[in-house]
Amino acid sequence: MRIMPTDLKDVLIIDMEKHGDDRGWFARAFCEEEFSKLGISFHVTQTNISFNQEQGTVRGLHYQAHPKWEPKIVRCTRGRIFDVAVDLRPQSASFCKWVGVELSPENGRALYLPPGMAHGFQTLTENCELYYLMGEVYDPSLVRGVRWDDPVFAIKWPLKPTIISDRDKSFPDFKAKT
Repeated sequence: MRIMPTDLKDVLIIDMEKHGDDRGWFARAFCEEEFSKLGISFHVTQTNISFNQEQGTVRGLHYQAHPKWEPKIVRCTRGRIFDVAVDLRPQSASFCKWVGVELSPENGRALYLPPGMAHGFQTLTENCELYYLMGEVYDPSLVRGVRWDDPVFAIKWPLKPTIISDRDKSFPDFKAKT
């Protein structure tokens, strides 16, 4: 397992190091001890799966508010996605900046989002499935979001969006919250 920084402070790419033979391959996808060595406390409290049928679907940008910010590790287990993290931490040097990473079973990548990030993704193929390791239990009273096309972030989505939920379209401008 290789852990690499991104352009956003504390957002990390996790690459699997595949060890193969005639049977196929084996790789470690997460190690709490390796995260701890990096000063990151991440304990899995639940796992989630998201399935999306249509290419171009956008989900997000979602987060869970304080005191239960949701750190997460996102992996695409079928299809390909453009995964996005937006820094909503006011004291961060990368506040209001975003990073996007392509995730697929072929590249074996995952994205770690620390507490304080909004998360969203766009499906680049049909029939995409994502697997999430969550570092906090879901609390519906703390669910929040910012618009996928908010000009404050100016995310460059790779495809024209085809499906976006009414809820995701209705999130307020981020400026109104600052």
